Amino acid sequence: MLGIPLELLTLLGSGIMGGVMSLWSQSIKARQAEHIMALEALKAKAEAVDQARRYSNPGFQFTRRIIALTAVFAVVLLPKLVAVFMPETSVTVGWTEWSPGFLFFEGSNEVAWKTAKGLVITPLDTHLLGAITGLYFGASIIRNSS
Repeated sequence: MLGIPLELLTLLGSGIMGGVMSLWSQSIKARQAEHIMALEALKAKAEAVDQARRYSNPGFQFTRRIIALTAVFAVVLLPKLVAVFMPETSVTVGWTEWSPGFLFFEGSNEVAWKTAKGLVITPLDTHLLGAITGLYFGASIIRNSS
């Protein structure tokens, strides 16, 4: 067979096969190490998230309450107070209205500004109060369940 002894072909074949198997083994070990490192990183991330969830700071809670009360006062109560105590002043509020498109064409969101006199409750009022109420009830449910 082309003058190459069979023993030399066997030696060459087994050497190549051993090298391929060694590379394959190394790649498996590298993937295994990668999976172990990924699991350790996920464990560290879970510990960090757990520590963040357990963080308790009365100052933070107080600040959150001030922000919520300020938002309620500025967006909901102030226009109502202006309408009650200064009836000659009109209150202008804006909210998003959906304008549907024709058949398959998209519609659009447009901000509608409306001016009203007297005491008005707008969609903005109801959405804001719903969001703030959901924030507090959701936070208290999570806090009480853990």
